[in-house]
Amino acid sequence: MQISTSVFYDRAANAIGSTSAKTDALNTQIASTKKFQAPSDDSVAYQRLAGLSRSTADGKSYDANLTMAASLLQQADTTLSAMTTQLQKASELAIQANNGTLNASQRAVIGQQLSGIADTIAGLANIKDLRGQPLFGGADGGAAVTRTADGRYSYAETAPSPIPIGDGQTVQAGETASRVLKFGDKDALSVIAGLAAALQSGEDLGTAGATAIDDLSAAGTQVTAMQASLGARAARVDLQQAAQKDIATDREETRSGIEDTDVVAATVELQKQMTILNATSASFTKLSSLSLFNYLK
Repeated sequence: MQISTSVFYDRAANAIGSTSAKTDALNTQIASTKKFQAPSDDSVAYQRLAGLSRSTADGKSYDANLTMAASLLQQADTTLSAMTTQLQKASELAIQANNGTLNASQRAVIGQQLSGIADTIAGLANIKDLRGQPLFGGADGGAAVTRTADGRYSYAETAPSPIPIGDGQTVQAGETASRVLKFGDKDALSVIAGLAAALQSGEDLGTAGATAIDDLSAAGTQVTAMQASLGARAARVDLQQAAQKDIATDREETRSGIEDTDVVAATVELQKQMTILNATSASFTKLSSLSLFNYLK
């Protein structure tokens, strides 16, 4: 079989060029620690990486929302504990005031204390959260509790929008003052304020004292129920945070398997290609130097 000189050189050049390209690609992969340098290197892998990148961005948003939700729920829990303490004090004072042995002056002092407790609870409801909004305020960002000119109390009714914490998952990170402080057709602040006003006027409480004691007990039960609800949501947020960490770890392992260079394997392959390149170059050099006279010797 005869092989022309041009074919011989073309084949040698192609072999050396192909091997050189492989060694260059391997060197780049090792230096950059990335298997791909452009989408054209592996379009399918790049599409998967793009999807993983979007999921990572979404995951970071969910992580930030989970952190905010956890903080809001913790603040709400702490505040509701403070409210419960104030309601317990109000109940103790109501029981004390209902004692028929107290004189008008003593009842008035208790009335002043109860008035202060009502102001404290209203202040707790209107505490600002980490976003600068009233902790138990409504969706419009208005105050949680407002006292009108006639001494009545109005409460935020509409809850803010829930916070996204995962694909198709949200959590309500707070409660409105209405759900916290209202029970039945009554509300805690009006009960305390009404009892305070009656005591400061020097009136004999009569049956109103017993009614107020029962109402304060119901108000305390309502606040405790809301605290339990928020606690359940906080537990759910904790679970979701743990799940997000696991998802992020799995996603990173998948990304690394697609994109990152296996440096050990690439180094072994590089040595292999270098050996092939050196052998091909040496063979080409030796064969290209042969002539008819070499064969005739």
